[in-house]
Amino acid sequence: MIHLFSTPEITWTLTAVLLLSGSYHLWHALRSDHLTGRVNKSLHALMNVLMAAMLWNLAPSTLLAQIAVLTGATLWFVIQSVARPEFRTLCAGRQSRVKCVYHSVSMAGAAVMVAMMAPVTTAGNEIAPIAFSQASHVHHATTHAAPTHGAHGTAGTEINDLPDLAIMLTVFFGAAAVAFIVLLLRVRANRTTALNQATRHSVRAEHGLEALGAVVMALMFATMAT
Repeated sequence: MIHLFSTPEITWTLTAVLLLSGSYHLWHALRSDHLTGRVNKSLHALMNVLMAAMLWNLAPSTLLAQIAVLTGATLWFVIQSVARPEFRTLCAGRQSRVKCVYHSVSMAGAAVMVAMMAPVTTAGNEIAPIAFSQASHVHHATTHAAPTHGAHGTAGTEINDLPDLAIMLTVFFGAAAVAFIVLLLRVRANRTTALNQATRHSVRAEHGLEALGAVVMALMFATMAT
């Protein structure tokens, strides 16, 4: 079994964070009064579970199904972000639309991460996730031999471009984590707002979970970029 992180403690910690976050989203999905809210929270819960499974390279035979579901979730959040204002059950208001855009990028990022974990046949006829084989086997093979072709396309330029994509996504989610932390600190500091105590706790929890999720995404993409 191939792990993203060589230290088991890091893998277990991130797994716990993802599963706890997924449980939180699922709990809110069950409590939501609106169908859109239930769907959105359920998709977030599913994404967290899939990322936790990814840490342990579980269910590799379902990678295509995972990519399809996450791609559908991406389109769903894009649709919400561009919906007309009268559809108030979708993303209404500038802040809500920005969040939907971010959530669409998060779902797309998770789909990309699953795709990067898809197995490829390396020069030594070994099966390994792209994120690992491109650094250890494929790059060596493309330096000393002609590129090979397979189900995932050319094992040359396309795979060697993956670290650049991973770096870009690492920077994006790192910046997102900082932004959510700033929003969290602003809510904590501004006690004169009209928000009641329960709403303030809910907003703080949401910003905190978004920040944690962005940190996890950044860490996982950073590992794939090395």
